[in-house]
Amino acid sequence: MSVADGTGLEPVDPAKIPQRRLYTGATMPAVGLGTFGSDAVGPDAVAAAVEGAAALGYRHFDCASVYGNEAAVGASLEAVIRGGVRREELWVTSKVWNDMHGEKVVASCEKSLADLRLAYLDLFLVHWPFPNYHPPGCDVTSRSPEAKPYIHADFMKTWRAMESLVDRGLVRHIGTSNMTIPKLTLVLSDARIKPAANEMELHPHFQQPELFRFVIDNGMQPIGYCPLGSPGRPERDRTAADTAPMSDPAIVGIAGRHGVHPAAVCIKWAVQRGQTPIPFSVNPRNYSANLRAAAEDPLTDEEMREIAALDRNCRLIKGQVFLWKDGQSWEDLWDLDGEITPP
Repeated sequence: MSVADGTGLEPVDPAKIPQRRLYTGATMPAVGLGTFGSDAVGPDAVAAAVEGAAALGYRHFDCASVYGNEAAVGASLEAVIRGGVRREELWVTSKVWNDMHGEKVVASCEKSLADLRLAYLDLFLVHWPFPNYHPPGCDVTSRSPEAKPYIHADFMKTWRAMESLVDRGLVRHIGTSNMTIPKLTLVLSDARIKPAANEMELHPHFQQPELFRFVIDNGMQPIGYCPLGSPGRPERDRTAADTAPMSDPAIVGIAGRHGVHPAAVCIKWAVQRGQTPIPFSVNPRNYSANLRAAAEDPLTDEEMREIAALDRNCRLIKGQVFLWKDGQSWEDLWDLDGEITPP
């Protein structure tokens, strides 16, 4: 079997992909296809990648309403299911955007379900803990005139709506994204249905060891975005201090020993470390290689230790647009001193 576009790429047996067991007992494939086109890839190309990736063995797809392509992706998911992949074999995630917190959560989920042509989502995330809307494609100086900090009581109104989606059977699991330890501590204390996952930036140059361990120790799955260092991220998210893990000499050296691209090393490290990477690509050879990296030729213990030593604490997605008052720096979003930044 090969993909329909004539590339001749051999699929990977989905049974060979490692699985993460959630606290509910459900299993989630330990690698997925991201669908954020980074403002540069249109919905049709992303949808084609979803269908092509499913033909190659992907069963996990990470979506979001703000990506602006869920309707196109939904047509592909419908085709995949019509082609013989059972819905139960797929893991589909979506996320509620910042302008749909609180009482609008249910409507956001229902819209995503309609667009994705699904009866339920496997995972629904609060995309950011800040209800601060900004228009797509804006630069890092953009600020919502109604911007607010993290207010726990308000977040819990959003979380109660998320819990109601589980009660109604529209969502199997709920989770968080772009959270910090102090914020998660509060949510875990007050939640009736605790988060099943936290999606967070994770790559060899930004390993977030404390948050990673906190998530694991509290029964959540860490899902890692930017697993390759997001070389295609928008220009607004780039700064002079950013580093590129795929260019790191240690990563390049390990890739040479395994005869693979450095991207494959980043994926192998992520899967073996215990996080679930969701790399994005619309190139069949690239997304095929990313999937295969999760299933074959693991890194040695020594190579895993070598990569663990590469952490540079280099956050690439800093979130400046979510700041809520003048004179702040992006660090205020991330509670670096262990306390939630005050209003």
